Amino acid sequence: MAHSLYPTDVYPQISIVCFSVTADSNPATLPRILEVFAKLGRIPNQCHSSVMGSMVEYMHIDLEFSNMDQTEAEHQARALRGCFLVTAVLTSQKQTQFI
Repeated sequence: MAHSLYPTDVYPQISIVCFSVTADSNPATLPRILEVFAKLGRIPNQCHSSVMGSMVEYMHIDLEFSNMDQTEAEHQARALRGCFLVTAVLTSQKQTQFI
């Protein structure tokens, strides 16, 4: 039996909720999206945004949050979908070990 370098009893697995947001390219887009999470005191573990399109017409924003349950993730996704400038929101979940 192989032993893990990082045993799960010492380094438990953490659930990470990921949001992938597509929105119109605008200086107000990123602050509007982050505000949805800030209202509930959330700070993303990771945030990455890219301007896309041949005419720089839209943005792709990826956010990751730990310690967010599925109910809250669904609520946040609905709130994002209602934001001005947002055109699509996808969510996913992954497991990772923080060491």
